[in-house]
Amino acid sequence: MKEFDVLVIGAGAAGCFSAIKASENFKHAKIAILERNAKSLAKVKISGGGRCNVTNVISEPEELSKHYPRGERFLKKAFYQFSSSDMKAWLESRNVPLKLYPDGCYFPQSNDSQTIIDCFLDELKKNRVELLLNHRVESMKKLDSGLFEIQTPEETFHSKAVIVTTGGQPKISGFEFLKDFDLKMVSPVPSLFTFNMPNESIKELMGIVQENALVKIIGEKWTSNGPLLITHWGMSGPAVLKSSAFGARILEGKGYNSQISVNWTGEENQEVVRELIKEFVKSNKLVVNTPVYSIKSRLWNYLVEKAGIPNQFKCSELTAKHQNKLLEVLVNDLYVMEGKTTFKEEFVTAGGVDLNEINVQTMESKKYSGLFFAGETLDIDGVTGGFNFQAAWTTAAIAGKNALKNK
Repeated sequence: MKEFDVLVIGAGAAGCFSAIKASENFKHAKIAILERNAKSLAKVKISGGGRCNVTNVISEPEELSKHYPRGERFLKKAFYQFSSSDMKAWLESRNVPLKLYPDGCYFPQSNDSQTIIDCFLDELKKNRVELLLNHRVESMKKLDSGLFEIQTPEETFHSKAVIVTTGGQPKISGFEFLKDFDLKMVSPVPSLFTFNMPNESIKELMGIVQENALVKIIGEKWTSNGPLLITHWGMSGPAVLKSSAFGARILEGKGYNSQISVNWTGEENQEVVRELIKEFVKSNKLVVNTPVYSIKSRLWNYLVEKAGIPNQFKCSELTAKHQNKLLEVLVNDLYVMEGKTTFKEEFVTAGGVDLNEINVQTMESKKYSGLFFAGETLDIDGVTGGFNFQAAWTTAAIAGKNALKNK
């Protein structure tokens, strides 16, 4: 049997960072991470196409928290303790400079996720944190002594505090090792996915990006805007990914079959676009040669055809019926979603430990002293843009800082 002051379960982003922060705050503590796989930080390695979108430039808690479909109110409080600017400063103080991109995303200047991994592994080593790979936790319980007993196939561990950072799980059974604890769990569903549209001809325009589009799931109030990418299977890009995140449970309930509306003008309303079309019809140019709202020519031609406007028509020849149909395809273009595809390798889930179970000031269970949670194990998930990693850094930093405060 091995004894520790702090045991972290899971060597992903939240797990490694919580162990580092615990070691920074409790210099003489004996700390270890148990990881079921042969490698740590696997998700960090593949994120951002192998570049790792570490965080986002938004750091003000109220604004930052708006990028989380689940966990907004909880994280708004947490971000006052540790925000994206704190993570940036932490990395840069360890010689990991970050590069800011126009969309607000921060990546390591090296453009290589290995830079982040090496930094974390160096910090773990420097602070004498044991990283125990191939250690799958089978069960965990709290003893009468107040210690936690963790069982793996090979060994038994005792610890004063435990930080659970096992990440998002595709099924509730992924939290089976917590069955001895009376914790309310929110069943997991996928988030951050692209829309499959097997029966829509727009797929033939794969590779085209509309830089500012507005996506809406028909029947829902909220919308998501940003770049939209047409793919060989349907639609992707930030506007779609945001929509999938905010609609994760709704779309799961519909079996990922839904009607999607696209406003190709961005956030312009019908009346503004109607006025533009009134000006548009004063021209003697061919309609197909007169795209609006920076719509790429191939996409514009597709929309013109969808509006039933013949190729040889001039703008001045458009009838009232043509104008109304063009207005409709510009601001309320309808498509049928039939299925989803995971965004790259970045599997994100909505669901996990119910946030009402957690003290936001410490990340400690309200019921079980010494039991902490961080990262995607919590019912927290963000949209694309470095927000999921920032939630991991924030919750991990708070858990690590408080792990032994009352011990």
